[in-house]
Amino acid sequence: MPGNSTSVYIVDDDDAVRQSLASLLELEGYAVREYQTARAFLSDLDDAAVGVLLLDIRLPDINGLDVQAQLVEMQSKLSVIVITGHGDVPMAVQAMQAGAVNFIEKPFIGDVLVQSVRAAEAELRNSGPDSLEHQDIRARLDLLAPRERDVFRHLVIGRQNKVIAHELGISPRTVEVYRARLMGKMQANSLSHLVRMALTIELDTGS
Repeated sequence: MPGNSTSVYIVDDDDAVRQSLASLLELEGYAVREYQTARAFLSDLDDAAVGVLLLDIRLPDINGLDVQAQLVEMQSKLSVIVITGHGDVPMAVQAMQAGAVNFIEKPFIGDVLVQSVRAAEAELRNSGPDSLEHQDIRARLDLLAPRERDVFRHLVIGRQNKVIAHELGISPRTVEVYRARLMGKMQANSLSHLVRMALTIELDTGS
């Protein structure tokens, strides 16, 4: 495997998870640096560092979301992927609004993790409203029927099917149908993926 110029920083207090991630990414040619605590990572971080950060949301010393806030304040050039075993949609939204490019729940599949790192790496080179990613997501969004867009907006702010049904005056079963259709049209492989796309294009959710 040829060397990769991108550095990957792993911050996770679970030794087994951290070491497993490091081994997986090193096999892909990434230069990996591991940290058990947020403080150790922040104290070692070069302000000019460029790379991908795999950040556990629940750390023993500093919450992952607080770490993100510090990175924003530092104007860090790291592309952040949040990992957690306790995730939910509102937390995903909060993490991505703070600048994360993806949200992955434990346990995760190795191939999915590697693909996410590659996507985050690409984000470092290709971002902004004129990027191909933005254009692609907006093209998919244009395929949605008005009701599918309505369900989309409710989903990405964490509302359950029953709540969406009540808000839109339709049955929960109809919401499920619209949800399945829009996930297919948006090519979203998970709700977290859908949230990420909405935040990437700064979708107006009306919330």
